[in-house]
Amino acid sequence: MITIATLKTQTWKDLAELAKSKGLSGYHSMRKDELVKLLAKSAKAKAARKSAPKSTAVKATARPAASSRSVVKPVAKTASVKSPAAVKNGKPAANRVSSRASAPAAAVARAKAAPTPPKVNPRVAERIQRVHAERERLKDLSGSLGHVVSGGGKKRNSPDKDRVVLMVRDSYWIQACWQVLRTSVKRAEAALAEHWHTAKPMLRLLEVDGSNTTSTSERVVREVEIHGGVNNWYIEVNNPPQSYRVDLGYLAANGKFYTLCRSNAVSTPLPDSTSEIDENWSDIAENYEKVFALSGGYSEDGNSGELRELFEERLRRPMGPPNGNGSQFGMGADRILHKHREFQFQVDAEMIIYGSTKSDARVTLAGEPVKLRSDGTFTIRLAMPDKRQVLPVVAASADGVEQRTIVIAVERNTKVLEPMVREAND
Repeated sequence: MITIATLKTQTWKDLAELAKSKGLSGYHSMRKDELVKLLAKSAKAKAARKSAPKSTAVKATARPAASSRSVVKPVAKTASVKSPAAVKNGKPAANRVSSRASAPAAAVARAKAAPTPPKVNPRVAERIQRVHAERERLKDLSGSLGHVVSGGGKKRNSPDKDRVVLMVRDSYWIQACWQVLRTSVKRAEAALAEHWHTAKPMLRLLEVDGSNTTSTSERVVREVEIHGGVNNWYIEVNNPPQSYRVDLGYLAANGKFYTLCRSNAVSTPLPDSTSEIDENWSDIAENYEKVFALSGGYSEDGNSGELRELFEERLRRPMGPPNGNGSQFGMGADRILHKHREFQFQVDAEMIIYGSTKSDARVTLAGEPVKLRSDGTFTIRLAMPDKRQVLPVVAASADGVEQRTIVIAVERNTKVLEPMVREAND
């Protein structure tokens, strides 16, 4: 039988191998003295299990022989000597030994159990939830649809499609107005997948080059970060006149851009060609024709439908073509539309060429000499017929050593449309 003294003479590694061979658990984290106790208890339990059947057999034999007291007493005494722990408090010894053997394993299991997580402060948790909700609100571009109220105090009907409309405010500012459905935001979230958490709502500004009549090229100028809770944004642009359009969508951290909708194309005017327009819809109502025209509302390319819808919704008035109703002809137009009258309309054009050089230089235009002023400047007014003209302008120095030439090509193409007469009931 293994004793405690024998076990203490062995190393921890030998004791661990012995515990492993006996099928004991939890010995990895025990010290040597704990291993010794565990192995000793295991040996005692094994010895108790071996002696338990013998005492039971003796007791079973003693019951039929109850008539002979001299035989029964020694047998009972022998059983109590061999296994004093066999019967105590009416409980079998085998059960008691097994519970003792399983006690260290249960203690080790409890020690290995994961520690309970620390309690989170309710205030901190609430603040984290608020920050998360605010971040999601600023990312949701459809968040402002339910709060749009018309002048009569009634909510306008939600749109049935996504749209972004671009308007010209002046030479250096354009305004984007959008309406996005909640389902479209959900589709963007599903399309971006794991990149949705890093995605930001953006307006991608594109420069449109329509100089080539057969095709149109676009170049990304920059991306303007926006946020939810609003439905319009002002964008600063440079180098007027220039044509622009915007894409509304989400830009992820990996560079992927998910487009929700695309705007119409607009062209900014020259700085001196239009006055500044204020930045609210009340002033747009006063200058709606100017803003509508500058934003491409009267263009013939058929892309002004969404712009027209936006103006009609916000201003609550129809946006017809220029001179599109009888009221624009003035008072009494209905009375005179059918009367014969000599209405005339003529348009002509001329060209002015001007420049400057040395006061003693010689300048010719298409071979004809040009008279210079005392400061070397000159101005020429020419007729502009319906044809293409190539006009070389040549300047030569007084000594005749140097000569410079600038060629101007101009073409006039005038088209006269058929007159249109509206009926009185139109």
